[in-house]
Amino acid sequence: MKSALLIIDMQRALCTGKYAMFDIERIIETINALGTKARSAGVPVFLIQHEEGDGPLRFDTDGWQLDDRLETLSQDLRIRKTTPDSFHQTELQRLLRERSVSGLVICGLQSDFCVDTTVRRALALGYDVTLVADGHSTMDNGVLSAAQITAHHNTTLANMTSFGPRVTVIPAGEVRIES
Repeated sequence: MKSALLIIDMQRALCTGKYAMFDIERIIETINALGTKARSAGVPVFLIQHEEGDGPLRFDTDGWQLDDRLETLSQDLRIRKTTPDSFHQTELQRLLRERSVSGLVICGLQSDFCVDTTVRRALALGYDVTLVADGHSTMDNGVLSAAQITAHHNTTLANMTSFGPRVTVIPAGEVRIES
């Protein structure tokens, strides 16, 4: 199975300051290690960035930029999106098809929004998905802690069977990335 790594919304506004996600330093280190592994295997790395008309993720503002600690290379593919679904009205599906990708390794921000929605859409499109259990995060929401939200999504997505393909939820150290 040919894979691709999707790194979702690792943007400055979500990695620093008032909107910094839970355990962000460790998340960045984990994602950087996955990126290195993917690039070494010749697997495409997609850097996905959310944008909104107003607010901290407005296109081309400082907050919209990828976090400085995230390791990127010029050959990484960049996708701009305006919804939590990384496939909706973007080039992602076309670029994956052009590369004959059938499996996705998914990590990034936020567990309960863009990560969850992208995983579900990938399943609906027929991709085999590996969700990096310790490679996504969010923030407390007033009802649950960020750690509880992430754990909930790991459990819920791992138990989805209705799409056909299933999600494998494993820690980064166990992720196999194949070209």
